[in-house]
Amino acid sequence: MQKKWWKESVVYQIYPRSFMDSNGDGIGDLQGIISKLDYLKTLGVDVIWLSPVYKSPNDDNGYDISNYQDIMDEFGTLKDWEELLAGLHTRGMKLMMDLVVNHSSDEHAWFIESRKSKDNPYRDYYIWRDGKENKEPNNWSSFFSGSAWQYDETTDQYYLHLFSKKQPDLNWENKTVRKEVYDMMTWWLDKGIDGFRMDVINLISKVEGLPDGPGEGRYEWGGEHFMNGPRVHEFLQEMNKEVLSKYDIITVGESPGATIEDAVQYANNQYTELNMIFTFEHMDIDSGEGGKWDLKPFELTAFKEVMSKWQIGLNGKGWNSLYLNNHDQPRIVSRFGNDKEYRVESAKMLGTFLHMLQGTPYIYQGEEIGMTNVKFDLEDYNDIEIKNMYREAVIEGGENLDKVMEAIYAKGRDNARTPVQWDSTENGGFTTGTPWLKLNPNYQKINVEQALADENSVFYYYQKLIKLRKQYEIIVYGDYQLILEDDKQVYAYTRTLGEETLLVITNFSGEKPTFILPTNLPFETKDLLISNYKTEETEDIASIELQPYEARVYLLK
Repeated sequence: MQKKWWKESVVYQIYPRSFMDSNGDGIGDLQGIISKLDYLKTLGVDVIWLSPVYKSPNDDNGYDISNYQDIMDEFGTLKDWEELLAGLHTRGMKLMMDLVVNHSSDEHAWFIESRKSKDNPYRDYYIWRDGKENKEPNNWSSFFSGSAWQYDETTDQYYLHLFSKKQPDLNWENKTVRKEVYDMMTWWLDKGIDGFRMDVINLISKVEGLPDGPGEGRYEWGGEHFMNGPRVHEFLQEMNKEVLSKYDIITVGESPGATIEDAVQYANNQYTELNMIFTFEHMDIDSGEGGKWDLKPFELTAFKEVMSKWQIGLNGKGWNSLYLNNHDQPRIVSRFGNDKEYRVESAKMLGTFLHMLQGTPYIYQGEEIGMTNVKFDLEDYNDIEIKNMYREAVIEGGENLDKVMEAIYAKGRDNARTPVQWDSTENGGFTTGTPWLKLNPNYQKINVEQALADENSVFYYYQKLIKLRKQYEIIVYGDYQLILEDDKQVYAYTRTLGEETLLVITNFSGEKPTFILPTNLPFETKDLLISNYKTEETEDIASIELQPYEARVYLLK
């Protein structure tokens, strides 16, 4: 196993708009982040992943970039950003920037030129096509619902946008576009950043001719023609050769629809493309055939199967990224735990489960204090995906409002985007103004100030998980093996390195199942490394009645 600093790191994701507001305008900003760097240092994380802070009209909260080499006014200035980078580096932390290059904003200078005329030098920076019989060039649907094409009167053509119509897709077939992207990446790396998280990077190559997706409908999913497309590995190898290989950095590519075979190519051991990718299979575990909004009960055995497949499939061939929530996913404790009577216990259990796997763990802001999902009235949501889905399902489709709202409560992206709860004062100490998105009303009970004052809080438990990773090589590099695979409540697994075995026991239920140690796991000594309930060191582990959402980790020798 090749040792790398980014394999041994823990990453903390900041969604700047919701992290901390320094100037009272209700929007988190760079100075707000700077004011909390000591907090992050206390937690013990190594790398900060900063969601986009570039110039943007904010159609999709900064993922629509109008200038890749400047900072959004609401967040501050390039000088503020430089202060943030220096503040992280002096505290021994690193900065990973978000790279959004599948698409730009329609307000980017390139697109403004591109739409002027068919013979504009920038025309080919984007994907323009003639319509077919008064319809779009093909039947692909956008990730945000509706058509993936937008008609533009100026030249009587359509442009492709896999996301919002204000996010036109860049044409990666154009060599000049690729050079522009590589030059921009180099500019940031030369400023001293420590890596990139690459937004939907596996969508950059589209099948030649842009054929229809299967199905007779006007808007059909066309993913097989733009996910993990024909030239994606060629493009990423070129990016690696021109830029990434010249720096000692961390790279992670968001890759919806990627298989293990794809991942082994993207995150191979020769490091010809990326260090790791974000996969999504485990994020679809509670989705029915209708996709994200089609709710399905969580089944632990299915979850084990998916997680184990990736742990074993990438072992020795690539590297896993470990996450259970982020800015696009609901809160971990509400989704996979119990955010009411066992909120603290289940938050700790889920953290244990994740941080003991093989891969680089990612913590999403607020996860370390056990922040939960929220139930807003429809008008209090901000997210474009929620608004589009509601319009399509209820207004146009006539679906049951209560059913649609249940889906929004469970899966809406604004669950993760409510501001961080710093203390029990008004607006949770996030802002002195009116927050851009309402806070979760439970901020008076769940907040950082409360967590730091309670030695048994989720925060200090996460702090310990991070310390253990630095102390025990087996947690980073050990081989994974699932045990008790058919158990519907207990997820237990081992990690093995040399003569040592790590035994991880997690109860994903509010009941008290009995854990039975497999007979093929002999040991002479056992050390209890961490547990979320008071546990006697001397307790026999051959058979354990587990408490609701209990977690234990033993080092066996």
